[in-house]
Amino acid sequence: GVAGFIGSAVAQKLLDLGHRVVGIDNLSTGHLSSIPQGVDFFEMGAHNLEIIELLEKYDFNAIFHIAGQSGGEPSYSDPIYDLQANAQSTLLLLEYLKKSSCKKIIYASTVSVYGEPVNYSSLTEDMPTNPKSLYGTSKLASEQYLRIFAEQFGINCISLRLFNIYGPGQNLDNLQQGMTSIYLSQAIRNKHVLIKGSKKRFRDLVYIDDAVDAFVKMLNDKYTGYHVYNVSKNKKIYVSEIVKEIQDNLPFPITIEYKGSTPGDVLGYTGNFDKLNRASNWFPNIEMNDGIKRMTDWALNKELILNQI
Repeated sequence: GVAGFIGSAVAQKLLDLGHRVVGIDNLSTGHLSSIPQGVDFFEMGAHNLEIIELLEKYDFNAIFHIAGQSGGEPSYSDPIYDLQANAQSTLLLLEYLKKSSCKKIIYASTVSVYGEPVNYSSLTEDMPTNPKSLYGTSKLASEQYLRIFAEQFGINCISLRLFNIYGPGQNLDNLQQGMTSIYLSQAIRNKHVLIKGSKKRFRDLVYIDDAVDAFVKMLNDKYTGYHVYNVSKNKKIYVSEIVKEIQDNLPFPITIEYKGSTPGDVLGYTGNFDKLNRASNWFPNIEMNDGIKRMTDWALNKELILNQI
């Protein structure tokens, strides 16, 4: 997933820290221009059988599995691809790790594995998983593969359950994934935001720099066996607040419309990150108003550059 929003940011951080990075992406949603300079890049889907042959040419310390289909709504339009991109890809990487000297994989899981929270309390990693979407189901299947390979084959597996990650670099062309980027893209390009669902829905937003920090901390050798961590901020942010913050940072007025719904959507959730904090001293530092301002400034500049070409 090196050409994607999170994968490219993780790759850049690893390069900055002096690591060599081999990156794989099928460019289904990622862009070549997003891949950091210095990455050894191969265009391939992580669910392709040929990936094992490619990986066997290298000697890795760890694999960051950030590839896959990353949205609830698209999982309904092509559920077979969703299963392949998320679960089959994980199984293939684990099969490689079983034969390799590399014994660590850090997986980008999702809050969607929880489904609709009971009483909308702050989610902890030991709460029941009951996905409402096909996407959440395929990601949960990957978690179970990771657990089994950790217990039975000695592979060190970490699942990071990502809540709503946002920030500069998010794909403004993809209007089916990333709540903040969807609204921001519509606001800038159409000066009108169509919101599918109630304004009372709420999310737990984590800025991209904080999410990258969580991934990189997992390289520590103390993480053996199987671990699951929430990457969250434990703050309830309503949809109406997200749109208002975007609106306040734009140099022009926008209109807002609430209409329809999204399959498999939930009213809301927040996540407790105490477990990750205790394990790695991780803490989400960027507040929503600062993060959306940074993202909006980046997006406005990006659109200005594109429109000048």
